[in-house]
Amino acid sequence: MLIQEKITNFTDKINHNLLKDKITVLQINLGRKCNLSCHHCHVEASPKRKEELTPEICEQLVTIINNFPQIKTVDLTGGAPEMHYGFKELVETARNNNKEIIVRSNLTIFFEFSYEDLPQYFAQNQIRVVASLPCYLEDNVDKQRGNGVYNKSILALQKLNQLGYGINPNLVIDLVYNPPLPKDNNFQLTPDQKNLEKDYKQYLLDNFNIKFNQLLTITNLPIGRTNFYLEKHQLKDSYLHFLSEHFNSKILNNLMCKNQLSVDYLGNIYDCDFNQMENINALDNLQKKVTLQKIIEENNLDLINQIQTRNYCYGCTAGNGSSCGGSLTNK
Repeated sequence: MLIQEKITNFTDKINHNLLKDKITVLQINLGRKCNLSCHHCHVEASPKRKEELTPEICEQLVTIINNFPQIKTVDLTGGAPEMHYGFKELVETARNNNKEIIVRSNLTIFFEFSYEDLPQYFAQNQIRVVASLPCYLEDNVDKQRGNGVYNKSILALQKLNQLGYGINPNLVIDLVYNPPLPKDNNFQLTPDQKNLEKDYKQYLLDNFNIKFNQLLTITNLPIGRTNFYLEKHQLKDSYLHFLSEHFNSKILNNLMCKNQLSVDYLGNIYDCDFNQMENINALDNLQKKVTLQKIIEENNLDLINQIQTRNYCYGCTAGNGSSCGGSLTNK
């Protein structure tokens, strides 16, 4: 596709500054180490990465979870969050404060040495599991995530079902669909979430007797390994242009950055996980970086007024919208 015009800056497109709402979600990236190296991973996680939460930052997170009742959800991600320091302490702190706990799990971690107890631990603490399964077909999953990942994911889902996940209303398991990376300029938006969910549920039930709660469709943003892939194939500019052409202003108020703080393993605050990966810090009204320490000192979770936006924000606002909670059109 030949691009005839420059991409309109995202802030110019929305014609106003994007403002924060009251913070209710604390999303914590515990580190970059993971037992997988997925092609689409915007975090660029892998078994070789060493970055992780420190005891000092973990203590600050515990303080904030204890001190701010307005936090409704503690969302733990990585890398594989289960592999990092502080994982169980944060889970149990959130549980003691009656927060919703989300763990973004790759499922295959259940089969790694010393992590075999995780399914039971998840169930005991009523953790909501959000698990990547970018297709219900084996070949597509293994191409994105590595050989054998599909079969391990199926076994993990069956194990969770045996514990009541997808059946007991207090044990929620959601699956995440990411589209395959484009091979050419024939880009596509994520499919309709509800229709694709029906296909997933029918196939997994018929073939593996697996049940789950919701499917979440998430657009690949040009960040991390996805960005490297697009640049290598000279597709980045045309992909961004495609996303901008499908901008949907109706979902701006539903964006995840509106009511969420994204925290890295160093205690820095960002408006979203994508800004975190691009090192775009959240700023207060004096244009100074916001950190966990600053929130504790000022005893205020709502120090941010204006959200930092970039052109990759078109990925969250194209078509039906995209967020860590899936499509935004029905929020």
